[in-house]
Formats: sequence, C-alpha cells, structure tokens
Amino acid sequence: MFPMNLFDAVEYDPEKDATQNQRNLYTQLIISLVLGLTAFISFCILRPRWATLYAARKQQISAAASLPDLPDTFFGWIPVLYRITEQQVLDSAGLDAFVFLAFFRLAVRFLTVAFLAALVILLPIQYHFRKDAPSGPGDGGDKNDTESAYPRTRLYRIDSVRLSDLSGFSPDDRGYPPGYFWMYTVFVYFFTGLIFYLLNAETKKIIKVRQDYLGSQTTTTDRTIRLAGIPPELRSEGALARFIEKLGIGKVESVTICRDWSELDQLMEIRGKTLRKLETAWIVNSAKPDPERSGETVRPAPLDGFAEPETDEESQLLPNENGHDETTTPRLVRRPTTRIRYGFFNLQSKEVDAIAYYEERLRRLDDKINAVRRKELTSMPLAFVTMDSIATCQMAVQAVLDPSPLRLMAHLAPAPSAVVWRNTYLPRSHRMARAWIITMFVGILTVFWSVLLVPLAGLLEISSIRKVFPGLGEVLDAHKVLKSLVQTSLPTLGVSLLTVAVPYLYDWLSNMQGMISQADVELSVISKNFFFTFINLFLFYTLLGSATTVLTIIKDSLSDTRHIANLLATQLEHFGQFYINLIILQGLGLFPFRLLEFGSVSLYPIYLFAAKTPRDYAELNRPPVFKYGFFLPQSLLIFIICIVYSVIPNGVWMLLFGLFYFLIGYFIYKYQLLYAMDHDPHSTGQAWPIISYRTILGVGVFQLAMFGWLALKRAIKPSAFVLPLLVGTIWFSYFYSRTYEPLTKFIALGSIRRQSARPRASIRNLVENVWRDEPNDGGDGAEEEEEEGDASGDHSAADENRRREPGFTNPNLTSPLNGPWLSKDQADHARRRGWPRLPDDEGESGDEQV
Repeated sequence: MFPMNLFDAVEYDPEKDATQNQRNLYTQLIISLVLGLTAFISFCILRPRWATLYAARKQQISAAASLPDLPDTFFGWIPVLYRITEQQVLDSAGLDAFVFLAFFRLAVRFLTVAFLAALVILLPIQYHFRKDAPSGPGDGGDKNDTESAYPRTRLYRIDSVRLSDLSGFSPDDRGYPPGYFWMYTVFVYFFTGLIFYLLNAETKKIIKVRQDYLGSQTTTTDRTIRLAGIPPELRSEGALARFIEKLGIGKVESVTICRDWSELDQLMEIRGKTLRKLETAWIVNSAKPDPERSGETVRPAPLDGFAEPETDEESQLLPNENGHDETTTPRLVRRPTTRIRYGFFNLQSKEVDAIAYYEERLRRLDDKINAVRRKELTSMPLAFVTMDSIATCQMAVQAVLDPSPLRLMAHLAPAPSAVVWRNTYLPRSHRMARAWIITMFVGILTVFWSVLLVPLAGLLEISSIRKVFPGLGEVLDAHKVLKSLVQTSLPTLGVSLLTVAVPYLYDWLSNMQGMISQADVELSVISKNFFFTFINLFLFYTLLGSATTVLTIIKDSLSDTRHIANLLATQLEHFGQFYINLIILQGLGLFPFRLLEFGSVSLYPIYLFAAKTPRDYAELNRPPVFKYGFFLPQSLLIFIICIVYSVIPNGVWMLLFGLFYFLIGYFIYKYQLLYAMDHDPHSTGQAWPIISYRTILGVGVFQLAMFGWLALKRAIKPSAFVLPLLVGTIWFSYFYSRTYEPLTKFIALGSIRRQSARPRASIRNLVENVWRDEPNDGGDGAEEEEEEGDASGDHSAADENRRREPGFTNPNLTSPLNGPWLSKDQADHARRRGWPRLPDDEGESGDEQV
C-alpha cells in the first residue's frame, strides 16, 4: 500500500551514509564528465564544418561583422573568444548581452573569493576542531556528531520529528570550544559584505555604461514616449500634439494614435497563411512530370491575369454568393488540387485547382486589406509621441502629465519592432483581466509542480523506494552502482528536464498576458521562471519534502516563526549532496550541450523534411533565438544555492563546483551571444534590477538559514548576531531601489549628448499625413533614422537595428502585399498571370519574390 508519507522515520547509519554519498558523487562526476567532454569534443569537430549553424550570427547579422573571425582549429577558437573585450560585446551584442554576461562575471568574482576564503580559513578550522571533518564533498560530515542537526541516537528526516525536539544540546556537549560557532557568524558577515560590495560596484559600472550608451543615441525610439490613458477629446494626432506642447515640456515631432486594427491584423494573418499555401501548390505543381510528355492535357494559363475577374476562369473557383460553383471546366488531375467547403454549415465540399483557387483568394484578400487600410478606424487610448530631443522625452516620462489618476501616463517607448501591435488596441480592462487570470494560473501551477516533485524527492531516500516498490528496493540494495544512479542522476535529471520544459509554458503565458512591449514580455518570462525555480525547485524541494507535512509546517510556522529558520537549516544539510550533484550535472554535463545547440540540431532534419518552398528553406538558415528568460533564472538559482551553502560544512565544495559552473557558463554564453544565436535588444539592460533583487533575496535566505543552523547548534549568541544582517539586507534593498533603480530605467539629462537642432514637423503636416503611405515631414521614416545613426557616432554596429526602425506605425498598414516567393521559372509563369514584381525582392539561390 502506498504510504501517506514517503519520509516517515527514516533511520540510517551516518558512516554508511557517508560512503554512499562519496559513491554517489563519483558516479555523478563520471557521468557528467563523460557527457560534457563528449559534447565539447563533438562541437570542436562540427564547428568548422557546420559554420552556418554554429556561426550563424556572425555570418548573417551585420552587427557581428566587427567581431574577430574564429580559427577552424580544434581549440584555437577559445583564446580568441577569451580576448574579446567587454566593449566589443557591447558594440556587437548590445546592453542585454552585456548585462547578462556581467552577472556571470559577478558570480565568478564572488565564488572565487569565497572559495579561497573557505578553503584557506574555514575548512582548516573545521578540520582542526572536528576530528573527523569531511575530506571530500561526498563525506557525510562528523560521524560522531549526528546530533548536530538531528536527534541523538537515531537520525531522522525532519518531517518525522517535531522541531521542538531538536533542542537540549550545547556546543560544549559535543566538544566544541565556546567560540567555535562565532567563526560562522564572522563568515556570514564577510560573505554578506562581499556580495553587497560586488553588487554595488557592478551596478555602478552598468549604470555608467548604460547612461553613456543610451545618452549618445538620437534615434526615433530614444525620443518617443508611450502615452496611455488618453481621454476621448485628445484621441487625434493634432489635438494630442497641441496638448503636450502646451505643457511646456518640448516640441512634438510626430504622433501615432493606436487604432482598432484587429480586422486588418486578422486579414494579414489569413493572407500570410494563404500565401504559404499558394507557394506550396506551385512547388507541388513543379515537381510533377511534364504533362505534354505523359500525353495528358492541362488548362492553359490565361495571359490577362486578373484584369477581368467577372469573366476570368479562376475567379469562379471560389463559390459565389449562393455557394455554387459556376465553372464548367472539368478538373485536371495533373495540377494540385484542394478541397473547399461551402453551403449550409459548410456541409458541401468539392475539389478545385489549388493554384488558381489560392491566387483568387489572395487577390480578394488584397482588395479587402486595401479597403481596410483606407478606413477611418476607431481611436484607442494609446499613442506613441515622438519628441524633438531625448531630453524632452526623458522629462516627459519622469513627470506627471495629468492630475487625474490613470490618465496620460507616460512610459518609455520600445523599439517599433518590439511593439506587440495586437495588444495596442486591447482595452486596458482586458489586459488587467488577463494579467490577474494568468497570475492565478501561475499560482495553481506552483501547487501542481510541488506535487509533481514529491516522487523526485522520494528518490533521494532508498527507504522510501522500499515502501513503494519493495522489489526495486532489494535490487538497488544489491547493486551499489545502480543505487547511486537512481539516487543521484534520476532526481537531478528530472529537475533539469523541468527547468528546460517549464520555461516554454511560462513564455506562452507571458505572451498571452497582453503586454504592449516585447521587453516587458521578456522580463515577465524571467520573473515567472525564477519564481518556478526558486519556489518549487529550492524552497519546496528543500523545506517540505512531502505533501503530508505541508499543513504541519504551516501550523508550526504560524505559532512560532522560528520554525521556518529551523526547518530550513535542518533540511539544508540533508539536501546538500543533491544540490552538489545538480550543479555538477548542469555545469559539467549539460552546459556543453548548449554549445551543440542540441535542440536546433535534432529538429533540423524534421524541419528540412517538411520544407518545400524557398521561404521554408530560407527560414531554416536563420540563427536560433537566444531567450534570456530561459537561461537567466536557472543560473540565478545556482548562484543563490552557492551563497546559501557557502558557510555550512561541505560548503567549500559547493563553492568550487559553482565556480566551475559560472566559468563554463560565461564562455558558452559569450560564444552563443556573439557568434551563434540571434537576440533582439528589447530591454536595453533592464534585467539588471531583476538580477540584483534576486541576489539580495538569496542573501536574505542565506542569513535566515544560518540563523536557524546556529540556533540548532545551541549557539544562541552567534545566531542572534545574524539577525542584524537581515535588517541590513532589507535596508540595502530599499537603498538600492531608491538610489540605483531609477538610473537603470531612465537616462539622466546630464548623460545626453546634445545634438544639432532637428527640423520639426508642423501640426498641420502631422494631421494631413496620418493615413498617407509616405512618411510625414517629422521624419519618422527610415531615411531619417540613417541620418540619426550617422550623427550619434558611437556604437554604430550594436545599435544598427534600432537606427533602422521605420517608425511607430503598425507594419500591416504599410507592408507591401508581395506575391509568392518562387523559383525563376515559376516566377516568370506567375508574372504572366498578373503578379507584380517589386524591385529588390530577389531571393537567395536563384529564387525571387513576385
């Protein structure tokens, strides 16, 4: 029968457990090294052969052209990558990549100093005063001191023992000198001060770089504000521009009022799908044998295209208003066909010529799209206002524009390519409802993941396996290596797979939340995934252990808050070996597989098999996209674990393997961000405050855990002296939010480099050119962007995409209605059927758009 508690009264021999831990560690090291070395050697062999994949960004992204070429030798690329400076990273990859790698540099600095201090000072003292101190990370610790975290005579898991029973032992009872535990308090203060010093120094550096970087830009994006809560009387370009200029902030260059583009966006989405189906039909048709050689006949292609749709044969392939097909020409078997449905509830169907059908459908969609573009659509309470300078833009977003709440709220505008246009016409009430619903759903998922992790936690105890599967427990007892694999590899592999799969779900939820900026979506993904990793994979996995103890823990915690610290401290020692194994697997075993881009490589044959059209093959060669929300939260969790375990026994090994993790991760991510993977600079480094606050949270957990750990050792005074650090950490968080956070969001007026006066569009021109295809005199078009880019001078490669932004207009309003992307012969035939060919639309490898 399945036990109610997987961890009831687990009793085990400390000496036997130490030997088992050492065996588990060696097993994990061997597995991880084999996996990691295999992946790394495979990458070194494949890198020069598959340059289109492993150097895709270098070959296809112009911003990476200034990077040095990596030699094709086996290890020769490593020194070249190491010598790439931070300035080159900033110029080539932008602020987001610079900030991401800065976090890894911060972690390496802290872990290096902390490891050396623990190795030179902490570990020798522990070894001197604890006669049987651990000699390796797999040692179970003091073999005669099993009472240090658990009751005497028998060693229990925490959920089978009341926390009130863990008392009655003093340091002197175990032979420790009276001042022994003060050493741990001193190291808690030292490591706390070290991390805050490094965090403070790195934040100042990032702020200076960000202010200089953004202060030198003069693009339209840097001069544009996003204005929400616009009242009905100001929902026109001219009225809104006049209102802002009356505020005395500065001059307005252009205004884009967001409108209800839902119908247009839907038509463009349908058109894109239809266009792909037409391209596929052309490819299928060209792959068939020549009908003249096979003795079959085909319908000749009309030369007049769609000039006379009333008499055109293809126009009748779509059902008329009564749902009947008026064509009398029999269907020909040599051309591809498609089945369409019509009539009452689409109960009737027929097969028609696919090429002619999709061509006619595309023509009708183009007519509808052009008609919608000429409509006067409903204005929405959202607008993008471009000012005449960066200074006026920054003053606008940092000021209160209207005395009424929720009216005329100014925010910095994202780049036009980062605007989620489908959410600009979504009412604010709908966006708020989506946000609350998704937040509640994330809470439900948190409970679900917690229940899902209970079996994984059970694998850490062989006694739990015996209760559920007695036969499997006997097999594991008889085979020590297999037992080590089950206790080390399976739990860590299960947690690792969750950290890979769950971010995709949270990424989808963030995109459904209704955010207007892609940067906000990216930051939301980071927050959601960190919440999952920290709450489920650390706190729950460490504290709760099994679902049946949750209510007991909550009840005890409400009656005495010290139970939380005691529980955290008690469980930390027990789960230390698990987290060491996890860091080893992640850093030594799985990190090198990211160099291989295993996901892209494994999916490439599937996409290649499904690809038919030139457009499909062109998309195959696009660089993979690097998503910070998928990789940053996991590294943040590893860093927090290393901080929490830095002082307790065996913490030196956590620091060592954590240092390996961040060293390897720094080089791997540096290579991917610079050479292999594409990434849009959406947030301009705004992930740094998230990194800082999560690090401060980890320091608070570290202090709370050490307070409980020292209290369990009956070191009352040393534990009491940890409490002021908790207060200091809360103060530092407040100080950080008031002092540094504004400078990570805005540009200081003193950092803005003054540019020459710019021509300003008149209000009359703004109003007259609202719905024209040509750009207005305010110059928010592409030509102006290039001129601005020349004026800025610095960071031309890194900010090239931002300077080429066309302006704040829904791309579906202005994008050309191109024809299918076909090969040369197919394009010539299609052109005879009436498709226009736009200049400079030639595709690669002899293919072109028509």
